[in-house]
Amino acid sequence: MAGHIEYTTTGKPHPYHLVRPSIWPLIGSLAAGILAAGAVMYMHEVKIAGMAVGLKGAIVGLIAVAAVMFFWWKDVIFEAVVEKAHTSEAQTGLRYGMALFISSEVMFFVAFFWAFFNASLFPVEAIGFVWPPQDIHVIEPFHLPFLMTMILLLSGCTVTWAHHAILEGHNDQAKQALGITVLLGVAFLCFQVYEYAHAAFGFTQGIYPSTFYMATGFHGFHVFVGTVFLFVCWRRAHKGHFTPDRHFGFEAAAWYWHFVDVVWLFLFIAIYWWGNTAGVDLRP
Repeated sequence: MAGHIEYTTTGKPHPYHLVRPSIWPLIGSLAAGILAAGAVMYMHEVKIAGMAVGLKGAIVGLIAVAAVMFFWWKDVIFEAVVEKAHTSEAQTGLRYGMALFISSEVMFFVAFFWAFFNASLFPVEAIGFVWPPQDIHVIEPFHLPFLMTMILLLSGCTVTWAHHAILEGHNDQAKQALGITVLLGVAFLCFQVYEYAHAAFGFTQGIYPSTFYMATGFHGFHVFVGTVFLFVCWRRAHKGHFTPDRHFGFEAAAWYWHFVDVVWLFLFIAIYWWGNTAGVDLRP
């Protein structure tokens, strides 16, 4: 344990990890600012000297954010694997942090579900007092959306398989299970892109498309983030970073992925199934 102990200015040892000064929070905030400014200018079609710069700024900001994420996470992995700085007490703090982060993400989806149910249970005059709106050709829930549901449920099984393999010290099985999970995440995203490309309505064509794309699209972004998260874990598994007693990096990814699975089940039931067949009619 001597190599795992941090020291305070009083000279007394303690098990908590005190991070070194880092430039990445500052650089990350600047990169996020460039991304946000570029996105806003792109959405408002802002031109400077007669040239649209929004999309270019957004792309530069996105690349900068990705670079900060790569180098910052590389430092964190170095602290965990090489320096052994993540003691059991530090890992407890990380678990609380991840749990609170997922809780904050739940609130995002609560807002989107709130908007959807408010529009669907109390359809206003602008959409004819009916839900779904009469001019909307809805997506059949038990076609492509049902297949996407099966893909995510299967991915939840494979990530659990990976977790048990790590706990039992079977690293080869963990690598195999993580690889399958990543492929299933990519497959889900491909099917979602196909669904959006063939949908009969656009984002700005009323309250139904807006709530549909915000909820399912935000979930798709989470699937993308979770897939990247698990891909990093797959690479780390190949490097032998995970052991039965030290694998919080993977555990956090697994929590996040199960959260994504559960949210999709609510989306499928509420938006694809109930929301498309509710037939709410408040016409006087």
